[in-house]
Amino acid sequence: MAKIETKNIRNVALLGHGGSGKTSLAEAMLYLTGESDRLGNVAAGNTVCDYDPEEAARHISISAAIAPMMWKDVKINVIDTPGYLDFSGEVLQALRVADSAVIVVDGKAGIEVGTELAWNYAESANLPRAFFINKFDDNEARFARVLDSLHETFGKHVCPLTIPMVKNGEVVGAIDLIDQSAHVFDNNGRHSVEIIPEESMEAVEKFRDMLMEAVASTDEDLMMKYFEGEEITHMEAINAVHEGIIHGEIVPVFCGAATKLWGVWTMLDKINESFPRQTAKKEEALADGSAMEIVPEGEPAIFVFKTVADPFVGKMSFFKVMNGAVKRDMTLTNNTTGDTEKLAHIYVIKGKKQTEVDELACGDIGMVAKLNNTNTNDTLTWNKKFSYAHIEYPTPYLTKVMIPVSKGDEGKISQSIAKMAEEDYTIRFENDAETKQLLIYGLGDVHLSVLAARLKSRFGLNVRFDTPTVAYREKITKTVDVEGKHKKQNGGSGQYGHVKMKFGPAEDEGLTFTVSVVGGTVPKNFYPAVEKGVQDSMAKGAYGFPMTHLAADLYDGSYHAVDSDELSFKTAASLAYKKALELAGPVLLEPVGDLNITVPEALVGDVMGDLNKRRGSVMGMEPAAQKGYSVVQAIAPKAELMDYPITLRAMTQGRGSVEFEVTGYDVVPANITAKVVAETKAE
Repeated sequence: MAKIETKNIRNVALLGHGGSGKTSLAEAMLYLTGESDRLGNVAAGNTVCDYDPEEAARHISISAAIAPMMWKDVKINVIDTPGYLDFSGEVLQALRVADSAVIVVDGKAGIEVGTELAWNYAESANLPRAFFINKFDDNEARFARVLDSLHETFGKHVCPLTIPMVKNGEVVGAIDLIDQSAHVFDNNGRHSVEIIPEESMEAVEKFRDMLMEAVASTDEDLMMKYFEGEEITHMEAINAVHEGIIHGEIVPVFCGAATKLWGVWTMLDKINESFPRQTAKKEEALADGSAMEIVPEGEPAIFVFKTVADPFVGKMSFFKVMNGAVKRDMTLTNNTTGDTEKLAHIYVIKGKKQTEVDELACGDIGMVAKLNNTNTNDTLTWNKKFSYAHIEYPTPYLTKVMIPVSKGDEGKISQSIAKMAEEDYTIRFENDAETKQLLIYGLGDVHLSVLAARLKSRFGLNVRFDTPTVAYREKITKTVDVEGKHKKQNGGSGQYGHVKMKFGPAEDEGLTFTVSVVGGTVPKNFYPAVEKGVQDSMAKGAYGFPMTHLAADLYDGSYHAVDSDELSFKTAASLAYKKALELAGPVLLEPVGDLNITVPEALVGDVMGDLNKRRGSVMGMEPAAQKGYSVVQAIAPKAELMDYPITLRAMTQGRGSVEFEVTGYDVVPANITAKVVAETKAE
C-alpha cells in the first residue's frame, strides 16, 4: 500500500448515545467505499468494527475500532467508539488522535444523554464536530424537531447541510442545501439527482436560511451581504463551510439512514472536501502544557493512544504519527522509559484485519506489535526529547472483590489483571493488606462483566465478583488501669509475668507505648516483650477488627528471678489488653472521605437526599466548570459508596460524575456497629 500524504488524511471519531447507529454508519461508509464486500449488521454480530466476541454477543461496542477507507483519493480513518458510559476511556482515546468528530443522533429519540456527553467530550478536546441525524426514514423520526433541539441546545453554529426529501408523504432522499439538489436513494444506497419536489420547498427555504446565517457568521463580508439581502454564491458558501468546520464556527448537520446507506454518500463527500487534516491545528499539545509545531516533513514522532493485549499477536500498540513519517524497521526512543524500540513491522488496522505497510505519513494511524517497554500515553521520537499531552482517564470508583472460581487460579490472577490494566486505564486493582482481598475498580457493572469475560477468553481464568469487606478499625474512648498476670509454677521451670498498665486513646495511629516503671519492679529487658504483647494483641479489638490510636503505659508489675521470661511478660501484656477492652469503651471506626459529586443543577436536591440515606454530610456546593452543573461537596463513609457510581448514573441518567478519596476514620453509629458485628460473626 502506497503512503497517503498528510493533506489527504482525515481522522474522524464517531460519537453518540448507545444505539444511535455509530457502528451501522461506519459499516455503511466501509461498504460504500468498497472497503467491505458486505454491509455488516449489528444485530447479526457480523460487523467489521464490533469484531470482539463480547461485542457480538452483547450487540454493543466495547472498544474503539479503526476503520480506514479511501474516498476519492482521500483516506478517512473512521474511529467507531462505544456509546455505553462504562467504556468512556475508549472514547477519550479516539478523541486524542481524531481531527474531527461526527456525533450520531437517533432521529426518533433526538438529543439523549450520550449526545450531550459526546458534545462535551469533543468540545473539551477542541475538535471540530458535525451531527448525523440517523434513521430519518423511520415514520416516527422527526428531523425538524431534532434539528431545532440541536440548534437550541448547542448554539447557532449548528446548521443543516442536508435535510430529508419528502415525496408523496414519504422520505425518499435528501436535499443538499448548498447545491440545492435532491438526491433520491435506491435500496443499494445509490442515488440519483432530481428536481426538488414542491412539497419540500418550504422546508428548503427555512433550513437554507439557517445555513446561510451560519455561513455569514464566518466572515464580515458575507455577513454584510446576508443582511443586505444579497445572495451568497455557491462557491462562497462552500469555502465558508470548509473554513467554518475547521475553525469550529460551523457545526454541520447531515441526515440519513445508515442501515440503508442513505445520506452516507453526501457525508463522505463533505468529509473529503471540508473536514480538517492533521496540520489544520498547526500545533500539537505537549505534556508540559506547551505546544509544538506540526511538520509533516520533519523528524518522526508517534503517540501511542491504545494498547491491546492480544493472546496470539502479543501486545499491540496503536499509534498516530504526530510529526514526520515513520517507516518499517525504524528505531525510535521512548521518551517515557528512555528505551529504544524498533518498529519491525507497521500495520494499518481495519477492525481485526491487519495489513502491513512500509510507511505512514504524518497524521496517519497505525499499529506495531511486540514493543518491549511501551505503553499507552508514551511518545516515541527520532531525536528530540518531549512527550505529547496524555489522555486523561476517568477514575474508576465502582468497587468489587475479585475471587477466582478455581483454587488453582489464585497464582495467575494478579498477573492476568495487570495485563488487562495495561490495555484499559479505567481499571484499577489492589491487594488490600487489611482485608486480604483483591479489589477491582471499574466504571460500571457492565465494564467489570466484560473484564471477567475477557479474562476467561484470553487467559482461561474464571472469576466472580462480590461486595468488598470494609477495612473497619477500633479504638477505645476511656483511660483505664488494668493488671495482667501470667503464672504457671507447678515445679520445675515455670512461667511468670506480671504487669500493671494504663490504656487510653492516643492521637497517633497504631500504638503509643511508654514506660513509667519505678524501682525495677519490671526489669528493662522485658519492656520490649510487653510492647510486643500489646502490639500483637491489637490485631483484634473488642469487635474483631484491628485496634488503632492506642496509648499503653507500663507503670508497675513484678517478676520472678527464675521463672520470668520474655514470653511470660508478652502473655501478661496480652491479658492486660483484653481486660482493658472490657472497660475502656471500645468503638468501631470506618473509613470516610471527601466526596465531590458533579451533577446538573436541577438534580442537586435528589443527590443531597440520597446522600442523607448514605450517612453523608453535605459540606458545601459550588458551580462546576461546566455550565448548568454544580459540585456537591460532602463527607461520606466508604461502606456506603461501593456501588455509588451505579446509583448516581441511574439518578442522573449518566450526567453525574463522582470523585472520592478516603481521608480518615470516623466512629460508626451504634446501630450500624451492631449490624456489622452480627454480619461478621455470621461470616
